[in-house]
Amino acid sequence: MTRPSTMAIILPLSIMATSLVPAAALAQDGRLDVADGGDTAWLLAASLVGLLVLPGLALFYAGRVRGRNVLSILIQCGAIFAATSTLWIIVGYTLAFGDVAGGWLGRGNAWMLTALGNVRAGTNLPESVYVLFQMIFATLAPSLMAGAWAERARFGWAMVFTSLWSIVVYAPVAHWIWGDGWLARSVGTLDWAGGIVVNVSAGVSALVISVMIGKRKGTASASRHGQIPALAVVGAMLLWIGWLALSGGAALSANDDAAAAILAMHAGTAAAALTWLVLDRVTCGKCGGTGFAMGVLAGLATMAPAAGFISPGGALLLGVAGGAGCHFAIRLVRRKLHIDDALGVFAIQGIGGLLGSLLLAGLLSERLGGVGYGEGMNGVAQLAAQGIGIGVAAIWSAVGTVILALMASLAFPMRVSEDAEREGLDSASHGEKAWNFD
Repeated sequence: MTRPSTMAIILPLSIMATSLVPAAALAQDGRLDVADGGDTAWLLAASLVGLLVLPGLALFYAGRVRGRNVLSILIQCGAIFAATSTLWIIVGYTLAFGDVAGGWLGRGNAWMLTALGNVRAGTNLPESVYVLFQMIFATLAPSLMAGAWAERARFGWAMVFTSLWSIVVYAPVAHWIWGDGWLARSVGTLDWAGGIVVNVSAGVSALVISVMIGKRKGTASASRHGQIPALAVVGAMLLWIGWLALSGGAALSANDDAAAAILAMHAGTAAAALTWLVLDRVTCGKCGGTGFAMGVLAGLATMAPAAGFISPGGALLLGVAGGAGCHFAIRLVRRKLHIDDALGVFAIQGIGGLLGSLLLAGLLSERLGGVGYGEGMNGVAQLAAQGIGIGVAAIWSAVGTVILALMASLAFPMRVSEDAEREGLDSASHGEKAWNFD
């Protein structure tokens, strides 16, 4: 009996193996549209670790409110995350990152995420992974605002307002800067990991809401440190870890840019936290846990726009500036302007994002270890571009917030009753307490 030839065996096996491998899609220019496995794994990991910013924020806020409102702020943060995640899938992503159409809003080519590309344009990543990564920023921004109306906003109103805000305010700003919109393409505004898109937008909106909703009852006698400072410290540490992952993930590739961004973010945050402790020692006589936690958040907000563009040395300088600037802003808003931004969202997030975005223009210089300026740009031009980006985001956020807050109040009153506020929102709004020792 004759033996089959080697080719007679290999050929059928090759055909079978080929049939089991997914065919790679072709891009419009004829190149294979295939994602890079290493970059994909990196961004998936960065996204999963980056999700720590959400429980971290909830714990930070829970540690800084009074005991009768701990559960309510935890529920608000969780519910806002759930609602805005759902809206991101339905409509948010396509508005922020759909195909560019004039630079103002994305085309409606990705409604409900039913028609995602194999690879996100301009990257080596599956578009589904890019959707997941960007969703974290889209849910973090509205969650940040919950600290402004803490202890007095009605739950239903907060849910309606933040849901509308994520679509009407956040999605356009994200498209203008991150979605190849007009601020990035025509003006040259830079934002590495959310300094303008997340921090400035949420911070300005928080300030507007604080003015609209009014002061809390009994805040004069309440501790500025909250009921459980230890929770605030734990939450800040989780935020620190999570935002490091987001900063590295913003490189969209597993390379030295990701490592440099993480290192710069860490250096700046550490410098800001230490600066806050020193200033607390000078002004209050003690270094407290709440102050450390607030310094961490100030550093994260300040470094967010700049982490991937500047050197670690520049990050240390930026962190010191951010810690000092936000520390001053907290005292200014509370003591001079008498605005009850309950947990300092504007002073930390808004001012931190603003300072980081503006100072980035100088630290971008190659002489200071930065990545250098883009074609046709210099320090002055970049400063102008950053200022325009901040101004546009701030105005859009402020106007949109007023309109959306009033619209939401047609469905639910903005503020709870005085009796409910005195009782505490845990019992009055949710029928539970954060802890039961009976």
